[in-house]
Amino acid sequence: MTLRDEEILIGSLMENTWLTLEQVAAACPVEPGWLLRHIEDGLFPQAESVAGVWCFSSASLLRARRMRQLERDFDAVPELAALVADLMEELDQLRARAERFGAG
Repeated sequence: MTLRDEEILIGSLMENTWLTLEQVAAACPVEPGWLLRHIEDGLFPQAESVAGVWCFSSASLLRARRMRQLERDFDAVPELAALVADLMEELDQLRARAERFGAG
C-alpha cells in the first residue's frame, strides 16, 4: 500500500470520527508529550479540547504523521515540519479539486 493509498483509506474510514490524544500518539507513533508540545506551540490548529480531552480528526492524524516523518527523516524543527504539512494539505486540496473538475 502506498502512502497516498493509506491517506485515502484513513480519510475514508475516519471522516466523522474523533480520535483521542493517546490514539493519535499510538498511530504515529509518538509519545503523547510530543503531541501536547506541538499543540501548545499552535502547530495543530484542528485539534480541539472538549471537557479537557483533546480530540483529533483524521486530517489531524495525517498531519501528525507527516510532521513526525519530516522531523525524523530531515531533522526538521517542528515549525518547519508544520509549514511543510500545511503546504502538503493545500496541495491535497488542490488535487482533489482538480479531480472533481476533471483535470486530474
